[in-house]
Amino acid sequence: MIGLIGGSGLDNPDILQNASDIERSTSYGIPSSPIKVGTIAGNEVAIIARHGREHTIPPSRVNNRANIMALKQIGCDVILATTAVGSLREEIKRGDLVIVDQFIDFTRRRDLTFYDSFNPHSPVHIAMAEPFDVELREKLISGCRKLMLPYHERGTVITIEGPRFSTRAESKMFRLWGADIINMSIAPETILANEVGIKYAAVAMSTDYDCWKLDEVPVSWEEVLHVFSTNAGNVTKLLCEVIKSIQ
Repeated sequence: MIGLIGGSGLDNPDILQNASDIERSTSYGIPSSPIKVGTIAGNEVAIIARHGREHTIPPSRVNNRANIMALKQIGCDVILATTAVGSLREEIKRGDLVIVDQFIDFTRRRDLTFYDSFNPHSPVHIAMAEPFDVELREKLISGCRKLMLPYHERGTVITIEGPRFSTRAESKMFRLWGADIINMSIAPETILANEVGIKYAAVAMSTDYDCWKLDEVPVSWEEVLHVFSTNAGNVTKLLCEVIKSIQ
């Protein structure tokens, strides 16, 4: 089964055939939303709205462990995630898609692991050199090419705590660190997926230039929502194209 985690547009019932909702609880709590299950191109798909279907859950309050564990429990072995991001690079324009290949975790308050304790003499340390599944990334890249979408084959995302946006000093610092885009979602989501053995990849949509670019208006929620809503159809088309290619 293929899991989708994201926001606006993914909960559109037209995406799934034979769609229905299931409620799920885990030992880590309740997921952000009921899980919508159905099929796309014959593949079973399960969708969770990361911030709730009405976008009522702030970034720091998203129960990432419950979201990932719920998808694991119902049989998901693949997760495709979507996220709106700010661009930290001139060449990544509004509406461009970025197939993320690295992350920097700048969060402070989130549960980062399922391993709250170790068994005696059995510590668990998960390798994270390549946090996003290579094959899934290639499928996303191929899908962008086929659909002729504006995209970038790789990019490093820095995840901040939120809900506030960056100061200009922070935005400039993140650029110096090598980050290409910025959001409030991908970490620790990808960490947790790796811990439970679920293949995970993310497609990011650039909606703004954060606040480092002096000839642009600093990011606002209204701007993010406008650009994301305008281009959400591209993300949906890409996801459907990739899902068709997953055996």
